Amino acid sequence: MPAPLDKRMSAEQAVAQLRDGMTVGIGGWATRRKPMALVRAMIRAGLRDLTIVAYGGPDVGMLIAAGAVRKLVFGFVSLDHIPLDPYFRAARQAGTLDVLEIDEGLLHWGLRAAAMRLPFLPARTGLATDVMSQVFRTVISPYDDGEEFLAIPALKLDAALLHVHRADQAGNALVLSPDPFFDELMARAADKVFMTTEQLVATDDLNLPAQSRFNPFERSLVTGVIESRFGAHPTGATPDYGIDLDHVRDYAAGGDAVKWADYRSRYIDVQDHAAYIAAAGGADRICTLPAPVY
Repeated sequence: MPAPLDKRMSAEQAVAQLRDGMTVGIGGWATRRKPMALVRAMIRAGLRDLTIVAYGGPDVGMLIAAGAVRKLVFGFVSLDHIPLDPYFRAARQAGTLDVLEIDEGLLHWGLRAAAMRLPFLPARTGLATDVMSQVFRTVISPYDDGEEFLAIPALKLDAALLHVHRADQAGNALVLSPDPFFDELMARAADKVFMTTEQLVATDDLNLPAQSRFNPFERSLVTGVIESRFGAHPTGATPDYGIDLDHVRDYAAGGDAVKWADYRSRYIDVQDHAAYIAAAGGADRICTLPAPVY
């Protein structure tokens, strides 16, 4: 009988498979279900010249502050309750970041094209906007209508970093939050997928009929599974815990090198994930963070 699949690894082992210059997609949305434990591990590893594809939040801001990002492909970078990430804003204002800024729908379409292994997908939106001054081209329908479309290029990823609520060692996963966002497309668009999970559970615990709709993608797409309770903190992972607004405000008070060095020393360059949780106020506190209300 073959041995069961076991894709368990540490955050450090996952990040060791990333290389300078890669294109990395980061799942989640702004301050919701971001794989922050992996982002902190990336910063500690000193990765450089990355192209980051994201509906961005503090993941993007921290990587920019750490000097890891060469290019950013994004629909927005927001801290939700705080409109702009301070380190993203500073880089954009200084003009030090290569960017491809498109709207949320076009980013979705680029990920979907890559997920479907297509070179592009046609769209009607964007034709009368500034995106035409960037890398996009148009195509003409081969049918009788002869309509012109914007051709959204596939956003192919070398790796995707995701955070889920439950997973087994083989890579089966459940996303229990109200919205899975575009994690499924990132998983399908990437050569490798590294996934942190709030809880590592037995496969039988994932196979309940009522839970099947929460399974976003096949285990065959997953390269590595990292058990990381509170791995999305300070972003939320509802229903397990909400956004840590006090922590986000502390982070957002930065924007310059001195404040970044202070934040990094307190929360990133720590001994391990357990030390981070302790510095962030402890497990008991994070468990009580309420779900956000919009």
